[in-house]
Amino acid sequence: MPKNPAWGDDVTGRIASKPRFVLPLLGALALLPSAAWAQGAGLGAAGELVDPDILRVCADPSNMPFTDQNGQGFENKLAELVARKTGRKSVAYTWFPTVIGFVRNTLAANRCDVIMGYAQGDELVQNTNAYYRSSYVLVHPKGDGLEGVETIEDPKLTGKRIGVVERTPPTANMAANKLLRTAKIYPLAVDTRVTPSMGEVMIKDMLAGKIDAAILWGPMAGYYVRQLGANVAIVPLIKEKTGSRMSYRITMGVRPSDQEWKRTLNKVIRENQAEINKLLLDYNVPLIDEHDNPITATPG
Repeated sequence: MPKNPAWGDDVTGRIASKPRFVLPLLGALALLPSAAWAQGAGLGAAGELVDPDILRVCADPSNMPFTDQNGQGFENKLAELVARKTGRKSVAYTWFPTVIGFVRNTLAANRCDVIMGYAQGDELVQNTNAYYRSSYVLVHPKGDGLEGVETIEDPKLTGKRIGVVERTPPTANMAANKLLRTAKIYPLAVDTRVTPSMGEVMIKDMLAGKIDAAILWGPMAGYYVRQLGANVAIVPLIKEKTGSRMSYRITMGVRPSDQEWKRTLNKVIRENQAEINKLLLDYNVPLIDEHDNPITATPG
């Protein structure tokens, strides 16, 4: 779910529950009044309020595989990379759950300078260039008769108990194909500090036979499938012919006024894409290129 898209057009990342990650990432967070941006932002390149010595990151404290307070998420590792490449001495976090008010209380309040994972196209932030592209995926046990299914409209899914997070993009396509009648709907907004991630819960439910398949944001699915050692198929939903799109480009988010900072981050992405890809693949993120081809190894 792009915070990642896991949040669909509402909130993304506890994809999500971004994509980190839809507009996936923090898509439907409450619109910020212009005054909030004025208070937290600089007045152009010369007046940017970006800390030159410390990489100040806005992040959710409990949102694996994206971020957590122990620094185990791939966005935590990406932040360390960015700090090294931009000559920052350290990384410091402003923690705030990925709920309505996230941007307003972090980036826009000038408490931090970058959100490491944010879906491209959201108006709440200024996006850098994308550093990866992924999609919602269908996850199902191998040998269950769903081999060859590549779209939500495939008749093989009719009558199946499919897990999906409410109000994320796949629900619209499922509704159009009358799949919600037998679906298991998981809550969109959960506090993962006290409740397990819906991605983890969904995969566990599938392994326990409570649902037949799951549709969720790719980075979340890939991570928990690996963590749980599940013998399943992960199918990127990149062949949908109608309805909501399932693939999203994920960027870093900065304040609208921070043009020089955006250029700096774009340079880091451009010059370190192979290392970034390796980092994402280490977390089993299903990466796809601009032609919808899977990226399974770093070049070189």
